[in-house]
Order: sequence, then structure tokens, then C-alpha cells
Amino acid sequence: MDGRIKTYLEFYQFYLSEYSNPMCRFLYFVGTGLVIILAIVFSVYSLWKYWWILPIVGYGFAWMGHFFFEKNKPATFKYPI
Repeated sequence: MDGRIKTYLEFYQFYLSEYSNPMCRFLYFVGTGLVIILAIVFSVYSLWKYWWILPIVGYGFAWMGHFFFEKNKPATFKYPI
């Protein structure tokens, strides 16, 4: 066994352990909400040149939660795909 996640159940257990801090979950929620709102605004107003901001906003909030509150590495660093 190489230690990699192979099933959805394994992933879900790993995911829950990575988001145990309430502030981390809150920042993830805020980042995801902002990405959705910005995507809608950018689409409605045809602001296609600003779509590059979306991953920065989404990952920025999530990574702040991990680095400063969970004190762990985000899953995107461990499992990028």
C-alpha cells in the first residue's frame, strides 16, 4: 500500500479530519461563497478577463484556514488531482 487515498470513503474521512477547526470551515465557506458570487457577477457583466481572480479568492481563503487555524497543509498540496 502506498498511502494514497483510493476510495471515496477514505477521502471523506481524510477530508473531515482536515477541516476540524470551525474557523477553517468558516473561511472555506466564505471563499466558496465569494467565488460563486464573483462568477455570477463576472458572467452577467461579461467580465471574462477577471475570471483568473476566482482561484485566488477560493484557494486564498481555504489556505488561510489551513495554515493559520488547522496548522496543516491543504489537500491540494497533497492530492492535486
